[in-house]
Amino acid sequence: MFIHIGNDNVIQSKDVISIIDHSVVTSSGIMAKMMENAVKQHTLIGPTDEIKSVVVTKENIYYSSLSVSTLKKRASMISTISKLDDFSDEIE
Repeated sequence: MFIHIGNDNVIQSKDVISIIDHSVVTSSGIMAKMMENAVKQHTLIGPTDEIKSVVVTKENIYYSSLSVSTLKKRASMISTISKLDDFSDEIE
């Protein structure tokens, strides 16, 4: 399944490692170093204005203008949808 994380970015839900509030990233030396490394490796994606959250995946780090709670709702909605039974073959 896929999650739209804002800013025209859509990622696979299975690749998400963490969704972090941007204020946490800016207040942590370790997180700042991780972001610095991502910039050097060209794996940081997204605009740098209006950042509300940071989405860490297996290969990239994304800035998102959506809040952590919005992204969490989207991720849990996808999880719920994937657990539903498919009865489409039985309807004819």
